[in-house]
Amino acid sequence: MTKGIRIFTQNSIRMEKEKIIYFDPFRINQELKDADIIFITHNHYDHFSLEDIGNVAKKDTKIVLPERMKKDTKRLNFAEENIFYVKPEQSYTVDGIYFTTVPSYNIIKPFHPKSYGGVGYLLEIQGIRYYIAGDMDLTPESRKVQCDVAFLPIGGIYTMNYKKAAELANLIKPKVVIPVHYGSIIGKREDGLRFQELLASDIQCEIYI
Repeated sequence: MTKGIRIFTQNSIRMEKEKIIYFDPFRINQELKDADIIFITHNHYDHFSLEDIGNVAKKDTKIVLPERMKKDTKRLNFAEENIFYVKPEQSYTVDGIYFTTVPSYNIIKPFHPKSYGGVGYLLEIQGIRYYIAGDMDLTPESRKVQCDVAFLPIGGIYTMNYKKAAELANLIKPKVVIPVHYGSIIGKREDGLRFQELLASDIQCEIYI
């Protein structure tokens, strides 16, 4: 289920499945130019980096963004037909990949209000459901997610900390959970191990950071 997955830093994920898919490319530091689809969760600099999008995008790359980011796409060097805007709690198919959007926001913290329109993505590829949560707290919507593989932020301050992320994982019970969004800007590297220790015994944890 997790073969072909690479984590760079923060929520920067590369997934090589039916397509080569990136989520929030950041600190790529090399020109890969191999993306079929890029998914963006929101417009903060460590999730919507023009430099890193440029490092992974090729001529026909598709990019998927929250509808609230329409003004931001003026800075992108993408043909209009390759830009796809999405709303929370809707389902779409882009370049043969089916996915649903999940609202991604903070409940009390001011950094990612629900009105901001950030989204997580629940993709279905070859019968496996991958949930990329984005920057969020433990929300009512996230509690309802059914997935096989979950990428959950654990760094705290701007997102859930490792304790809340483990609570969510134990609620939704993915087969595999991968902690992200820690170990660089916010969150210690050892938080990944602390997160792992709090998981139910039937949940596999894979640590990439």
